[in-house]
Amino acid sequence: MLYELYEWNHAVLAPFRAVADATKALYQNPLNPIAHTEMGRTVAAMAELFERTTRVYGKPAFDIHDTFVDGMRVPVVDKPVWEKPFATLLHFERELRKGRASDPTFLIVAPMSGHYATLLRGTVEALLPYGEVYITDWHDARTVPLSEGRFDLDTYVDYVIEMLRFLGPSVNVVGVCQPAVPVMMATARMEEDEDPCAPATMTLMGGPIDTRVNPTAVNKLAEDRGIDWFRDNVIMKVPFPQPGFMREVYPGFLQLTGFMSMNLDRHLIAHKDFFWHLVKNDGDGAEKHRAFYDEYNAVMDLTAEFYLQTVEEVFIKHSLPKGTITHHGHRLDMGKIRRTALLTVEGENDDISGVGQTRAAHDLCRNIPDEKRVHYLQPKVGHYGVFNGSRFRAEIAPRIVDFALTHGHRAEARAPVAAEAKGEQTLVPPEALEGAPLGEEAAASALALAGASVSEGHAATHGPHDLPATDVLSAGVVLPAPAEGEATGKPAGASILTKALSKVKRPS
Repeated sequence: MLYELYEWNHAVLAPFRAVADATKALYQNPLNPIAHTEMGRTVAAMAELFERTTRVYGKPAFDIHDTFVDGMRVPVVDKPVWEKPFATLLHFERELRKGRASDPTFLIVAPMSGHYATLLRGTVEALLPYGEVYITDWHDARTVPLSEGRFDLDTYVDYVIEMLRFLGPSVNVVGVCQPAVPVMMATARMEEDEDPCAPATMTLMGGPIDTRVNPTAVNKLAEDRGIDWFRDNVIMKVPFPQPGFMREVYPGFLQLTGFMSMNLDRHLIAHKDFFWHLVKNDGDGAEKHRAFYDEYNAVMDLTAEFYLQTVEEVFIKHSLPKGTITHHGHRLDMGKIRRTALLTVEGENDDISGVGQTRAAHDLCRNIPDEKRVHYLQPKVGHYGVFNGSRFRAEIAPRIVDFALTHGHRAEARAPVAAEAKGEQTLVPPEALEGAPLGEEAAASALALAGASVSEGHAATHGPHDLPATDVLSAGVVLPAPAEGEATGKPAGASILTKALSKVKRPS
């Protein structure tokens, strides 16, 4: 009934939102003399604030229209190239000159965790200058008819395998947060089957591989509540007249309510500030607020079977590190992964996937040669900073590109370059993480278990400490890149390419 009440409430408010829109347009019209007065701006601000707080936010656009390749600006168009009921594979097609050597192919597996794949806009932008980038664009479960069947963790793995086969050999797969587990499962299944399309490299970033290591508040909450609590309290059926009518889901609006309630006072302050920005005609401050909350408030439903299976297998049973994880009943052995090179990335202050949880992949993938495995701990970032923000662009993205060039695409053609770099490590080997500092452990909502984050505009809009790290599953702290010569915590021995890329500043 709660979902039906939510939909009914939205429908009842529709005419009031229309009146608010009309009022805003009237009092912002430059031909209206009152629009240039404080009273006019106040009325327009009230109307906009009402409309935005009662709106159901749609899926944001990626809005990536160009990038820089070889020092030149080139157009970019995101095109769907593969589609199934629950996902579309998007290709960010770059308009490159003919005859140019091909670049590495990156498959970014976005989290299916309440927010849309656009959350990884910054990840895509950072990799576009150096490779062909594809991303999994997951569909809102309430838009998928019940006749299309179920979507659980096994189906998720099926989708990843099919996408890798569609893209062909030598793909560099990147699993961000929650997808780290299904990406490992898919790779293990393909390696066991000796599939030629198994990825050349596998990059896992801030993923919950083994949540027994440095458990966070989110991890502890899952174990304390148990799977029955989640099944009884957060699973609902999609109401009529949505296309997914009668499908059991974990509703997006319920997730958003949980996000908001954790720090309601801070969100109220943010909206009050937004109102006064409008009254004072501070367009820059108001636009930052709009950009942040347009992404923050855009949420999607998850299928109940996927959400519950993920919570149970990953956070409660710890099936992957215990070696009991299965794919359609077939037990998967991560030791089967031999050919795929492994890069793991963690954030020093990550309080969603604690330090060491992603690194655990190296222990599980025991048969990958040492020269094909790398772990990197990024100082001074939280969960969000692992895949977005200035430190991601300056410190992490160059390592991902370097790793793909070293162990994946066209490795045989780079022999002369490797010879020049003789004596230097390509990347830094795994280091001991004992004693690494953890982020603040604040109370986390049960609705935050699937894994998500927020847009980079948060830091500019609210300041880096306005919300604790656990809000929206850790906004993290996005800090500026260090000045030349400043200590960064970057380990010595990075390759020539990494050193060069880390100094490249993306043109505005």
